[in-house]
Amino acid sequence: MQAYIFLHPVTLYLNIGYIYTKTMILLIKKLKWAVFALILLFSACVSSANISEDLSPAELIQRAQEASDKNRYNTALLYYQALHERNSSNIDLVITAEYETGYIHYKQKKYQQAKGELTDVLEYYNSPDEELLPQHFKLLSKIVIERIEKKESPRSLPKQ
Repeated sequence: MQAYIFLHPVTLYLNIGYIYTKTMILLIKKLKWAVFALILLFSACVSSANISEDLSPAELIQRAQEASDKNRYNTALLYYQALHERNSSNIDLVITAEYETGYIHYKQKKYQQAKGELTDVLEYYNSPDEELLPQHFKLLSKIVIERIEKKESPRSLPKQ
């Protein structure tokens, strides 16, 4: 006598449904990483080569600010790099690009890099033509450098 396993249609349906569900969950998990990788790949595709040559300095600054406001710091840095490269003969725009780059690094908590860049900005003001340069970047650079130095200094212990 042979034993036959009789699977009730509902049991069979549930077993197939369970296997299908498990398979779909695994597939979704794998696809989730693939989609994440594609998003990461395409978001990293902005480079200074991809930035339109038609953009004016004001438009480059505006797009950099918009990217920075959305915490897309690498994109903002690319716009400031393009601003610097395309306007290297305009000292006001060079100082703008260098200050903003230093400030972004400050926001990213790259304090040493930011401090070096902001110190370089202050070097522009050690010239006879200092009064012709945009003064707000001098003041802002000093403020950010002071903040960095406060963050880097060891905190004093409370007196007992």
